[in-house]
Amino acid sequence: MNREVTTIVAVLMLLLVSMHADAEIHKWVDAQGKTHFSDTPPAGQQTEQLELKINTYTAVEITPLEQRLGKSDKVVMYSATWCGICTKAKQYFKANSIPYVVYDIEKSRAGKQGFKQLKGRGVPIILVGGKRMNGFSVAKFEKLYKQ
Repeated sequence: MNREVTTIVAVLMLLLVSMHADAEIHKWVDAQGKTHFSDTPPAGQQTEQLELKINTYTAVEITPLEQRLGKSDKVVMYSATWCGICTKAKQYFKANSIPYVVYDIEKSRAGKQGFKQLKGRGVPIILVGGKRMNGFSVAKFEKLYKQ
């Protein structure tokens, strides 16, 4: 019962505070030198009104992967450090001067998100423009890359 009352009081306090979210903020120093902040100035106290800069995004721009990378023939690979086939694919790209970008699905946020968006079930996932290849074989990749 006590926990429920505390939760209700906390919710009510948050509601009250949120009603005054766009109010002025005042700063003052008391007689002991302690700095205070409040949305209402204390009676008989010299205060400084603070101007707050709110740093908020109003929207998130989602740009297609192909457009972000700048070339439709650029190779994008989702991989993991432990993946031997991923290592083979990277070696092949380097040996054949194929420009590529690698996203590690375990170590980078972009890798995790991209892998999830692609509904990945294993690595590597290789993208060439709008085309996708799960796994890697030289013959299949060459066919995909030259289309």
